[in-house]
Amino acid sequence: MTFFFRLKGEGEPVLLLHGFTGSSRTWKGMEKLLPFQLVMPDLAGHGQTARPSSSLEQEAAWLKEEMKKKGFASFHVAGYSMGGRLALALALLFPEAVISLTLESASPGLESEPERKARRASDEQLAQKLEREGIVSFVEFWGNIPMFASQKELPQQVRETIRLERLDQSAAGLASSLRHMGTGRQLSYWDRLSELKMPVLLLTGTKDQKFTDIARRMSQSIPLCEWRQFNEAGHAIHVEQREKFGTIVKTFLLNIKGGQQSGN
Repeated sequence: MTFFFRLKGEGEPVLLLHGFTGSSRTWKGMEKLLPFQLVMPDLAGHGQTARPSSSLEQEAAWLKEEMKKKGFASFHVAGYSMGGRLALALALLFPEAVISLTLESASPGLESEPERKARRASDEQLAQKLEREGIVSFVEFWGNIPMFASQKELPQQVRETIRLERLDQSAAGLASSLRHMGTGRQLSYWDRLSELKMPVLLLTGTKDQKFTDIARRMSQSIPLCEWRQFNEAGHAIHVEQREKFGTIVKTFLLNIKGGQQSGN
């Protein structure tokens, strides 16, 4: 497994994990908001990273090893949506490597096997749609699902940037990601949230009711948890309220750094 990475900035490492149909380009310009060394991979099946058969847990292990090769034995992790599920897996599987965890519109998975089975069937239908109709048709469909309704209010230039990033994917890569990294393939981490001993920041938009409800439940199980809601934002907060997103994440990370220094 070989990941394509973009690195920007300097200081403590922060691993940024994008969502489905995204890439490292999702975080373009974020170094202006976060004064850290940002490590931004294209996740498997996205951008310039190929997709071997794997799982969420295998990809977490690969990422941890890649970070170690880059000289980062420990690092902060922030993930959006699919990337958030991967970030959570990293924190649970390799807690010694994760200094802090930021989850934007992310889930610990589905709790029951019938739910996971139904989701796998749904993701398989999406994968076949991709393979049958191609990336252009899929991007048109994906951009119009209810979860992204609030993005219709964004400036045309921003919406076009998102669309072009999605169009730059491959149908085969996204289909494989759905089959191997979809929510239906993920183990449920609901019963393991109490194992998270690092500081955790949960971010949700008030227009995204599903993930607001998920974050409310998660916040009750995670020991060192801060939950911030963004008024009038939907699923992709880093797109819809980019400056505020950067300010809140920066403050969270700097507070951790300050606490570590005062504790030494």
